[in-house]
Amino acid sequence: MQLIQETQNLYRLTRFGLINCFLVCEDDALTVVDTGLAGSAPGILRAAETLARPIRRVLLTHAHIDHVGSTDVLFRELPGLEFAVGQRESRLLQKDFSLDPGETGKRLIGFPGAKSCPTRVLLDGDRVGSLQAIFSPGHTPGHMAYLDIRDGSLIAGDAFTTQTGVVVAGAFKLLFPFPALFSWNKKVAAESARKLRDFKPELLAVGHGRTIKSPIAAMDQAIALAFQQSGKMLN
Repeated sequence: MQLIQETQNLYRLTRFGLINCFLVCEDDALTVVDTGLAGSAPGILRAAETLARPIRRVLLTHAHIDHVGSTDVLFRELPGLEFAVGQRESRLLQKDFSLDPGETGKRLIGFPGAKSCPTRVLLDGDRVGSLQAIFSPGHTPGHMAYLDIRDGSLIAGDAFTTQTGVVVAGAFKLLFPFPALFSWNKKVAAESARKLRDFKPELLAVGHGRTIKSPIAAMDQAIALAFQQSGKMLN
């Protein structure tokens, strides 16, 4: 795994050049945001050693296999870690695929579950250290993004990707079709993307692709395409 410093407080760990997880520096320790595919734990632990800081907590943006795959190994290696996930997404972590009234979307696939139990479930607006949780469903029913209130860095999970330019979850681009193929509800994803943009992030960090500085213009273009493809009006 390659360790890339994005800001004073944010490091990106990328595997295969395709799958990212993040280390956020807090005064007390490190927060891991997403744990990547199975086999990523050694790289995450080495990165923490490189930064000479202990890992204190793990946050998940969502429960897809490429974001939770090393969770259980990390908790075996580092017992006592704090573990937080969005309240709605916590059911998917337990492989509960039931839908709430009013929820509709594609069949839910790609959720392997985890044996580790969250110590905290998050609601929209909750804070974990310097990170503000932002409920941003669409890619999955309970997707969360995290905004670092110190500098405006947005860890957007899969609400956006940047492999072929900035793309909203659910929007289709031929060169990288996975955001469309694996997103649960593209209309909800478009609304969530607009919500995230309204926080006016200074930096956009995503689960797949490079990190984008001053991302507002690119986010606006991506959101316009997402609304166009979803058949909804962009007001």
